[in-house]
Amino acid sequence: MKPERLKKGDTIGVVSSSEPILEDRIIDIESSIKFFEGLGFKVKLGKYLKNNELGYGTTPQNKAEDFNNMFKDKEIKAIFCSCGGYNVNSVFDYLDFECIKDNPKIICGYSDPTSIINAIYAETGLVTFHGPNFGSLATTEEGIELYSRGEVIKRFIGGDLQLGTEEDKYITIKEGQAEGILVGGNLSLLSHLVAGKYKLDFSNKILFIEELAYESPAGMASNYLYYMKQNGVFDNIKGLWIGNYEGEIPLEKIVMDTLGNEYKFPIIKSNNFGHIDTKTVIPIGVKAKIDTNEKEKIKLIENCVI
Repeated sequence: MKPERLKKGDTIGVVSSSEPILEDRIIDIESSIKFFEGLGFKVKLGKYLKNNELGYGTTPQNKAEDFNNMFKDKEIKAIFCSCGGYNVNSVFDYLDFECIKDNPKIICGYSDPTSIINAIYAETGLVTFHGPNFGSLATTEEGIELYSRGEVIKRFIGGDLQLGTEEDKYITIKEGQAEGILVGGNLSLLSHLVAGKYKLDFSNKILFIEELAYESPAGMASNYLYYMKQNGVFDNIKGLWIGNYEGEIPLEKIVMDTLGNEYKFPIIKSNNFGHIDTKTVIPIGVKAKIDTNEKEKIKLIENCVI
């Protein structure tokens, strides 16, 4: 199930799925609003975007109410998570998955929102998107985040299939070719989706992973990978795409320390998604192909918006 692409005049909804938008983040939200308004869109903020009655955000019920209302609202054509955090999984039991099925639309986020974009895909079949949070599209001291903004424009407005840009560099960790359905995002969050009520089916998938090194140093990243290995994830996937990880020990080394030579699937590495300014918008739930013989080592092979 694929969402419709954005058209001029559409309204974009913003929800705080994890942490609230407090005073220090308001300037980012305002900057991103100006960006979308400059493209001809309207922006609607969630009712509980700034609420912080728990001291670490609003209640799961309030977060879910914002999500459910955004999906019900016929004017809203895309939903962005405002920022990251730690507990978006708290909303799962309160989401109206039937409503989401009946009102398919773009939903985008990264970091903690990894959980919700993969859970919505798993529960509904809706194609979701790993890409910038709303606040990530703000103008920074270093200048406009042209890469991430360009990714949003080409994917959600133009329906472009290119993952990243021609300048992005890919490294082959393990040679091969594979086709599969994309799932992935933040490694620590994905490891939580291996089992349980909202577990993700990794069969015939191309898995993409990234991690924030200062929160998950090498030993912890190894822990997540071994948990996934011990629960059969790597027995089922067709390929692996490693993204950004700015630790002293590269994530690709930690991966290979875990996997050894036990698996035949191709593995590639790039620095164009994750906790980094260059955030490629990666669809979850569509087919892709890895071919390590190509310069552009991973490609989408089906549309992700209609």
